[in-house]
Amino acid sequence: MPNVLKCFLDKVFIKSKQDFKMKKFLIVGLGNVGAEYDNTRHNIGFSVLDLLASEQSTSFSIKRQAEITRFNNKGRQFILVKPTTFMNLSGKAVQYWLQKENVPKENLLVVTDDLNLPFGTLRLKTKGSDGGHNGLKDIQNKLNTSQYHRLRFGIGNGFSKGQQVNHVLGQWETEEQQKLQERLQRATEMVISFVMAGAKATMDRFNGT
Repeated sequence: MPNVLKCFLDKVFIKSKQDFKMKKFLIVGLGNVGAEYDNTRHNIGFSVLDLLASEQSTSFSIKRQAEITRFNNKGRQFILVKPTTFMNLSGKAVQYWLQKENVPKENLLVVTDDLNLPFGTLRLKTKGSDGGHNGLKDIQNKLNTSQYHRLRFGIGNGFSKGQQVNHVLGQWETEEQQKLQERLQRATEMVISFVMAGAKATMDRFNGT
């Protein structure tokens, strides 16, 4: 094969690999494994991904450091990850699957609970501090950056002094439970929009709604 043609084909192959990588998105829902944590405020990231997987008729399987599933939509691959490392070591799973799947950090979205937002408020951010959230703190430490996308799901701060842990790890109140499904549905719409339309368009359309 002539060197010029070989060089051209090599460039095409490299570009196709880069294009494919840019079409893959890692969606990470934060939470703790174990039945005692099911449907708690701190596990809202798991709940969002569970609903999204159900809507796409796919199910999770246990892999290294996470439960994982995936689906495709119009040339984009959604890789859904629920770390099994427990919240405080979430970054370990995030780092592993970013590298394993060759997903660039700009295609990472972390779905997390947020005490600083009223219940049900949804806000996509492109960067920010960990806000005292141990899962985000570990992700920031492992990735060595705070510049990654996160979808913050408000769980409110209506708790007495010294009761923060009980609030975060507690079950939803009856009034919250009545509104939760609609808020989860809205969150899945934001995840899909992030992948298909981009962060800016998603923030413009959904933030604060």
